[in-house]
Amino acid sequence: MLKKDYSVKKVSVVVPVYNEEGCLEELIERCLKSLEQTNKDYELLLVDDGSIDRSIPIMVEAAEKNDGKVVVVILNRNYGQHAAIMAGFAEARGDLIITIDADLQNPPEEFPRIVEKAEEGYDVIGTVRAKRKDSIFRRAPSWVVNRIAQKATGVKMKDYGCMLRAYRAPIVKAMLACNERSTFIPVLGNSFARSTCEIDVGHSERTIGTSKYSFMKLINLQFNLLTCMTTAPLRIMSYVGGLVSTGGILFGLIVLFLRFYYDAEWAADGVFTLMAFVFIIAGVQLIAIGLLGEYLGRMYYDVRARPRYFVENVIGRKEN
Repeated sequence: MLKKDYSVKKVSVVVPVYNEEGCLEELIERCLKSLEQTNKDYELLLVDDGSIDRSIPIMVEAAEKNDGKVVVVILNRNYGQHAAIMAGFAEARGDLIITIDADLQNPPEEFPRIVEKAEEGYDVIGTVRAKRKDSIFRRAPSWVVNRIAQKATGVKMKDYGCMLRAYRAPIVKAMLACNERSTFIPVLGNSFARSTCEIDVGHSERTIGTSKYSFMKLINLQFNLLTCMTTAPLRIMSYVGGLVSTGGILFGLIVLFLRFYYDAEWAADGVFTLMAFVFIIAGVQLIAIGLLGEYLGRMYYDVRARPRYFVENVIGRKEN
């Protein structure tokens, strides 16, 4: 039997950047230093996702100083974190691609450990944020998404929300071949992986800049991730509808019995009972229609097949 070669020859690190001028220089310095310690050929891909601060000049300067080691991919506007990462995937040339956020909450110093783990034969290496520093408003939705992702993929990873992850090149190539507009990269990657693992990594509080996700954006993100991973909400609505219908029948029988036992005045001649039924049924119908509309909207966007992003410029790439 032919033994498969799991050695890593070149490492690509993809970093989505959106208005991170405060920590960007430190990020680049720490990433390059950590990549040097892997003793592999490497490239650092900085994907600008429509920044309006000084992020682009800082990245361009880094590309000019590090010939061929730092590559800057500039998108023409803000498309979102996952679209920016997919743009970085398309430009990456390594056989192991690592993703990391630009806010320095996850340490770039973990790169050597991740590379070592990949050489043990894993297709996807996830990370778990040990002693996570985020607020309850960030941790609670993550807990929900992690449980749903585990059910949807069958892969029992603990932390799907941590963007410090690594994928072998064939997994990235398979992800790029997928055309859906709403993409949750960790789940998509695991759906193609033969073997996965997780390692514990450090987690720090954001000391520079602010989170790009407001409370409402977090709610929208979690709903978006939920509906792009599974059709379970539609199935749940069927169960809810069945329970409400059963409850309505039982409630109607109870009211009917009490109506005859006490008299019509007790039930206000049925007005309040009728209103209760109307509100319950209308609420269930509106929720169900909203979910159906969400899935139909996704099909509409996918049928149009518009690009996820548009690359305006690539700086620092040395042609072979």
